[in-house]
Amino acid sequence: MKAGKVLIAAALLAVGGATAFAVTQPGAVAFNPKKVADQSTTAAVTTSDKQKAADKVRFHLVPSSDKLKQCMPKAHVDITVKLRTDKIGKDIFLVDASGLPANTSFTTFLIEQPGSPFGAAEYIGDVDSDRYGRAHAEFDLIVQEAFSSTLVDGKRVRVDLNHVGMWFADPTADDFCLGKNSPVTPFDGDNEAGVQAFNSANALPGAPLPAP
Repeated sequence: MKAGKVLIAAALLAVGGATAFAVTQPGAVAFNPKKVADQSTTAAVTTSDKQKAADKVRFHLVPSSDKLKQCMPKAHVDITVKLRTDKIGKDIFLVDASGLPANTSFTTFLIEQPGSPFGAAEYIGDVDSDRYGRAHAEFDLIVQEAFSSTLVDGKRVRVDLNHVGMWFADPTADDFCLGKNSPVTPFDGDNEAGVQAFNSANALPGAPLPAP
């Protein structure tokens, strides 16, 4: 055998021996750079997701009564609150909805409790559905630290507003479900609205909006 071939064969035997040694060592684990990279990426994403979750609250509203649920079986109302008060002095309140009555306005409130008698309430804006029953609205306001302050027996009382409610803005807008004799409520700027359409009563545990 020529000298060059002898050297090549020796090199191959050396590599083969090293490989065999690595495989047969008890407890030895082959290095997998892809696996390490994947684990690092996963850890980074998890940390990022936790940070994002801490800056955002998401929940959905449900019809305020069984009757309204029957009349709006496909209604879906998602609420997203981007908590930005500490950074920019206000939060961002988003409403995304589908399956609503077409071309209908809803007044939106932060409220003390989701169902009647609702307690303290803050009117924050209107949500208007299009001809397909879809709606999107965005409000800039204090949400996480929202509260009502008033005098009770001469003492100032604070009430946190940790729930959300939406009312039919027009007193006749709920007639399609409740009939022409449905109640008129004061939940609109002109003091005349329909009944509450959606609220956050289903949000668990407790109130959906975080305490300040």
